[in-house]
Amino acid sequence: MLTAAPSTPELTAVQIIDRCCEDARQASTSLKGMSNTAKAEALRAAAKALRADTAEILAANARDCEAGAARGLTPALLDRLRLDPARLAAIADSVDAVAALPDPVGEEIDRRTAPAGMTLRRVRVPIGVIGIIYESRPNVTIDAAALCVRSGNAVILRGGSEAMHSNRALHASFVRGLNGAGIGASAVQLVPTQDRDAVGAMLAASGGIDLIIPRGGKSLVARVQADARVPVLAHLDGICHSFVHAAADPDMAKAIVVNAKLRRTGICGAMETLLIDRDYPDAASLLAALADGGCEVRGDDMVLELEPRAVSASDEDWDTEYLDAIVSAAFVDGLDGALAHIALHSSGHTDAIITSDASAAARFQAEVDSAIVMVNASSQFADGGEFGLGAEIGIATGRLHARGPVALEGLTTYKWLVEGTGQVRA
Repeated sequence: MLTAAPSTPELTAVQIIDRCCEDARQASTSLKGMSNTAKAEALRAAAKALRADTAEILAANARDCEAGAARGLTPALLDRLRLDPARLAAIADSVDAVAALPDPVGEEIDRRTAPAGMTLRRVRVPIGVIGIIYESRPNVTIDAAALCVRSGNAVILRGGSEAMHSNRALHASFVRGLNGAGIGASAVQLVPTQDRDAVGAMLAASGGIDLIIPRGGKSLVARVQADARVPVLAHLDGICHSFVHAAADPDMAKAIVVNAKLRRTGICGAMETLLIDRDYPDAASLLAALADGGCEVRGDDMVLELEPRAVSASDEDWDTEYLDAIVSAAFVDGLDGALAHIALHSSGHTDAIITSDASAAARFQAEVDSAIVMVNASSQFADGGEFGLGAEIGIATGRLHARGPVALEGLTTYKWLVEGTGQVRA
């Protein structure tokens, strides 16, 4: 049976976070010394607990979805929030997948001999205590917990109020599984208050939290990046482009573009801007397929000429993450035009080219400076699970430490191990 999340109404949000950090720091010390086998077995136990508690978790999620609909959440946000038996089964399967991954902790990255004769080794180690601040998507609770435990990190989770009941049910189930396998509850903590001061306390917890990872809308991530006194791993927007090159196969282009936009419109890897080479011969069919699928097309003059259901795009559209069945579309002058547009408007998340021209594909991948650059594939594959990483804790669009889907390797740092034979420095 699930147990309710503990509440500590007598404590302020700052005091709650201070206590969470103290407990997490102790847990991180224990996790660092835990064996590969023990961590994997604990995660398998957690996955089993999630499956056993399916009815309770789905009932909690139904409460959140009902409340979200009453609050006027958009269809895209409700889709992010909603769990069903298949989605919950996939979440549990992802925990098993993370358990089956090689343990990154202790992996030797580099070995060399120093000029003075010492043996130098760089090995992966956990970062320590990870803070996750997220909205809407309850699967983040489990993805983050599983990845942090597998990489030897303690984690403090602060989910959004719209998923409060779902997060509490998922967390209680996951921790019950861990406890049965010998990992204490302090290793994976869910902040037991929705007080917004808790977010500020986490951002100020230098020395208590080693890394903050925000998952949510632009306003949340912007606040985290502006206010944090702790290192941040984040992306602001998923303004993802698909460029249909003149040499694209029409059937392939249509299938990829429709999937990239409409499979799930509310995820960060969804295509938001379609760029079409002026020399591409089947543009009208491409635009019609999107409109036929229920997508609002906002385009330039050439788009409006070819698709009568399209509406005129504004300057703001090229820099908008819709997370909805809306796409901005423009014609560009070949590969050069596409590269220029992407350089000006991409958020550095995921950009794709559809082409049969190998040289065009190679140049696109070389010159587009995004975390993920695709050739002949839907941007909806921008996901740690689809990359074979088991799950992801987020997509990082910066240039330091980790980039793209962040999974086990991105949750480690390294240290140098030096072995000498009595060397002293002159």
